[in-house]
Amino acid sequence: MVIHKRFFDKKVHTCMFCAPFKRPRQTLGAAAFVLALLLSGCTSPAASETVSPPVAPSTAPAPQATANEEDNPEGAEADNANPGPEGPAHPDAGDSPVDVAVPATNYSESVSKLGLLAVKGRAPKTGYARTEFGAAWKDVDRNGCDTRNDMLRRDLKEVVYKPGTGNCKVLSGVLADPFTGTTINFDSANDPSGVQIDHVVALSDAWQKGAQQLTLEQRTEFANDPMNLLAVQGAANQQKSDGDAATWLPKNKGFRCQFVAIQIDVKAKYGLWVTSAEHDVMANILQGCSGPIEVTGQNSLLDNDTTQVAPVPKDQSATTGNPGGGATAPPAAGVSQTPGAKDASAGVAPASKTACPADAPIKGNQTKKAWIYHVEGESGSYKATHPERCFATADDALQAGYRAPLN
Repeated sequence: MVIHKRFFDKKVHTCMFCAPFKRPRQTLGAAAFVLALLLSGCTSPAASETVSPPVAPSTAPAPQATANEEDNPEGAEADNANPGPEGPAHPDAGDSPVDVAVPATNYSESVSKLGLLAVKGRAPKTGYARTEFGAAWKDVDRNGCDTRNDMLRRDLKEVVYKPGTGNCKVLSGVLADPFTGTTINFDSANDPSGVQIDHVVALSDAWQKGAQQLTLEQRTEFANDPMNLLAVQGAANQQKSDGDAATWLPKNKGFRCQFVAIQIDVKAKYGLWVTSAEHDVMANILQGCSGPIEVTGQNSLLDNDTTQVAPVPKDQSATTGNPGGGATAPPAAGVSQTPGAKDASAGVAPASKTACPADAPIKGNQTKKAWIYHVEGESGSYKATHPERCFATADDALQAGYRAPLN
């Protein structure tokens, strides 16, 4: 028990409790206080138990507007961003609007997850806007840095930060680009869009495959989920646009297995579906994948995973678009098995420079920037298109590497 020194009589250097008649009121009050301490067994708090005064939380940077409706590649954040650990605490995991899903550690798990995804047609894009997924690059984890800079810090090496931002605003760094397999020296001053943050499952693609049914809070989490984000070459991100696996695949073939696995993980986490063509492409790619899924930075729990799995065999008897199985039937004859590979043998040769035969009326147009298919009555460019290939169905065109027009 610790007793304050004021309880001792300084004049006579004796305990004042021994002379209660000299100072009756003060002595009796002090004695009662000490007696209460003794009965409660109270002691002075240990240093480790001392509660420090609360620190006022810093204010996270306000969300900024974006010029890119799909992925906001530049993500112009405020220069006076207030980063650092003093930011407001992240909500408890139980407050998350979407259940946290552990990503697949190997490709056999991806096949199983693919088999559980619903297979449906693409819903209309009506009502889609970037704002339906919250403010661009919001500081959802409340660490004081916006999501874009969080991803640049995660994926780049040799990072240089803007002074005074608490290692938050990334000025430059080196990126091993997963989409092209090249090394990019990123410099935000000279080429701010040279490296962009890609939504692996694009926002508008998600909107047309189930995200309309999610709440705004859930869609905001989706748009800022590190599982669904990668720092990539800006030009490759623009080429990808809002394509899914059936319409666009990375030029770097060594990354395609992981690219598809990420998309499956994300769609499984948020309850999104895939189209029949998308399902088929994912199954085709996964049948040639083996080994552990490489870590891109967002899932450190996989760092020590060394599980090796054999290539996943493809069930040739499975029906196309079967939501209960991870494999699908082989592509129809004459259709490229590798979307985006620019297979000249895909489709049917056009009857003329402006027409396709009646049994393959869909026009496939090839440009340096994109391969696009046009359906009569649906595409305003159908009559003006000079096709390189013709297809019987839109799914045939999708599997051959063509995408739908944006209009």
